[in-house]
Amino acid sequence: MHMADALLSPTVGGAMWTVTAAATVYCSRKIQQEMDDGKVPLMGVLGAFIFAAQMINFTIPGTGSSGHLGGGLILAVLLGPHAAFLVMASVLTVQALFFADGGLLALGANIFILGFIPCFLAYPFVYQPLAGNGRKQGRRLSAALAAAVAGLQLGSFGVVLQTVLSGISELPFTSFLMLMQPIHLAIGIVEGLATAALISSVRQAQPEILPPHMHPDQPQKTHPGKVLVALAATALVTGAAFSWFASTQPDGLEWSIARLTGTEELRHSAGNIHQNLARLQGITSFLPDYGFRSVAEANATPEPLSSRPTVDPGSSVSGVLGGLLTLLMVSGAGWLLRRRG
Repeated sequence: MHMADALLSPTVGGAMWTVTAAATVYCSRKIQQEMDDGKVPLMGVLGAFIFAAQMINFTIPGTGSSGHLGGGLILAVLLGPHAAFLVMASVLTVQALFFADGGLLALGANIFILGFIPCFLAYPFVYQPLAGNGRKQGRRLSAALAAAVAGLQLGSFGVVLQTVLSGISELPFTSFLMLMQPIHLAIGIVEGLATAALISSVRQAQPEILPPHMHPDQPQKTHPGKVLVALAATALVTGAAFSWFASTQPDGLEWSIARLTGTEELRHSAGNIHQNLARLQGITSFLPDYGFRSVAEANATPEPLSSRPTVDPGSSVSGVLGGLLTLLMVSGAGWLLRRRG
């Protein structure tokens, strides 16, 4: 659900940048107060894991569309909402700057939709009350499903609302919303199942990583150990090889736009701000669309799906390098905040 700059006006994009910047400052101050030594490496590895996971688009049967995990809810459960928001902001920044995934003007909006909504709305108001102390698997599953669906529904509504308020595209509010909500309902169900599975695995391996109310009999400090190694290995393998299996179908946002306009991507506005930011992104994104191919080649009609994955060195390099950049960015920020705190 990464928004492109062509959907947003400078006014709406700038407003979302302001909101996101304020949330970043607030979360940074909270992290200075609550950070423990073990959380910094966990934040970094989780950032790399989410970066790799977002590269794996899964096909939504019968729709011609695909989706990928957002990861905000997973981060919030394992790290708490403040650290989770900073990690997600880092993931999306790396994607936009170096891989041209999401626009630079739209970066604030994307961080709000994929970071703020799951971390500060879906997690505390849906997941926590439903999951309780997390001891019962049924409650964990229902909480993860409800929170993931709520986060995706609110996020897709936010995309539609910001697009219509921008007024630079001809996407009608009602029709756009009626396409976005059902397709992201399906994506939310998959994300909820994946979230529940990961949280259950962490609970079995190292329950002290989970929030204190979910492990009152465990030590308070975070010592990731086995989970850290497992997540790092999973991120590496996912980025290097599993990304070959990603669906080539358009994601939920692109699919919805195509159903209304006949094309998956809208043209950039002729305004100077859009042109300048597109030019800047063209300079910084050394692996656009997660590959060595040019943007034109990357947007060409995909080959028919087959039972075998397409070995793509560009995708592998993007997955590994992107995960490493995210790891360095998150770890560096966490280390600085820990020292200042």
